[in-house]
Amino acid sequence: MSAVALVPVALLGALVGFAVPRLTWRYAAPPAVSRVPRRAVWAVVAAVVFAGLAVARGDDSALPVFLAVAAVGLVLARVDLACLRLPDPLVLAAGVLALGGLTAVAMLSGEAARLLGALAGAAVAGVAHVLLALLPGSRLGFGDVKLATVLGLPLGWTGRDALVVGLVLPHLLHGGLVLGLLATGRVRRDTLLPLGPALLVGAWLALLQA
Repeated sequence: MSAVALVPVALLGALVGFAVPRLTWRYAAPPAVSRVPRRAVWAVVAAVVFAGLAVARGDDSALPVFLAVAAVGLVLARVDLACLRLPDPLVLAAGVLALGGLTAVAMLSGEAARLLGALAGAAVAGVAHVLLALLPGSRLGFGDVKLATVLGLPLGWTGRDALVVGLVLPHLLHGGLVLGLLATGRVRRDTLLPLGPALLVGAWLALLQA
């Protein structure tokens, strides 16, 4: 994607980032929200997310779908950081955007095989995270399972390598963060930490490198 075309995408991301805090208020109480970064930070983060996808996936006909899912993902990340929740309405919205959008793209561009790949990716991601959630002592919630399943759609659409990275990388990122916080005494072994942001960041990074 050219630099001229990249600027509007980044600006759109910044606008989405400015809207994220207000959208979060519907799902998280003000005291909880006050503990997470404010509007300007989210604007920068969203601009980077959108620009990164545009650069990496600019030649993919599904780029608008990726951006739409990323917009909902930013709200989900902020809610999870604030109150350790991944609200079903938001996860469902991301899923509808991903499945509906990719289905439309596949029909218009004749890429039925990639749609099958997206569905397979969602199935693999869902089953893998259900098994992780059922392990003894697992702290993986079923909100995380549902989000991972949704993220399997764009990852599966992009290809096997993206799916593998998108499945593994979030847990490496989350594990590294937990170890770092434990080492610095910021958390205890029984402290609950949100996994949703790691799932979203891992999926974003996987799409960038695919």
